[in-house]
Amino acid sequence: MKLSVLSENVAGGRFGAEHGLSYLIEHNGFTVLFDTGSSDLFLRNAQKLGVDLEAVVDCVVLSHGHWDHGDGLQYVADKPLVAHPGIFKSRFRQNSNTKIGLKLTAQEVEQRFDVQLSFEPKYLTTEMLFLGLIPKTNDFEALETPFVDEHGYPDFVEDDSALVVVEPDGLVVISGCAHSGICNIVAYARKVTGVQVVKAVIGGFHLKHNNKQTQQTVAYLKSTGVKQVLPSHCTELPALTAFYTAFPFHQIKTGSVLTI
Repeated sequence: MKLSVLSENVAGGRFGAEHGLSYLIEHNGFTVLFDTGSSDLFLRNAQKLGVDLEAVVDCVVLSHGHWDHGDGLQYVADKPLVAHPGIFKSRFRQNSNTKIGLKLTAQEVEQRFDVQLSFEPKYLTTEMLFLGLIPKTNDFEALETPFVDEHGYPDFVEDDSALVVVEPDGLVVISGCAHSGICNIVAYARKVTGVQVVKAVIGGFHLKHNNKQTQQTVAYLKSTGVKQVLPSHCTELPALTAFYTAFPFHQIKTGSVLTI
């Protein structure tokens, strides 16, 4: 599996950076644009990599309905778009009332894409699937949220999902922000696929501190025997240091091209 980092918080070399995430994932002749960042940066970085996204992308997958993962949708069109049905929810930061949902409306997205919304796991190919609604099965993730909906009620980002690639030597789990909990995501990926071996976990983990939750996350991932852990985007430095100590890795930057 080949993964190219098109949008990310950390700049690599000649590639621009922003607060956002976008990966181009290629596996056995099928290419997925996983998230689109917050602007057209993913397009510009793809051009620097010599990639024509319009020509190569078979499907767009949106991990969840936050601006920094989906506002780049306004620069793409005429592709299948796979996501959880809750992506169009109106949502805000609780402490500032800042809007953090998608810029495009549901109607605008439906005009641009072949929209395929699913609560259930959805196979894109025989070896690649979108997980849909992630069950909360542990007692240490997704317990608090800094977000609220338009009525002021807590928004736990129930639409947060992930992509899984099933390879001969294990699962590759790719998250956008893991608001539903990266361990919950990995556990569900193992349950849905029936594959217990986890080869790699990559993406935003939405962990800010080297605290009990981060240590429990490290412990769970270690228990799976995962070979490669690559946190990025919304995983902040104290948490990154904990993961680096447990799973030494090269920092993810825009323009990185990984073979996993």
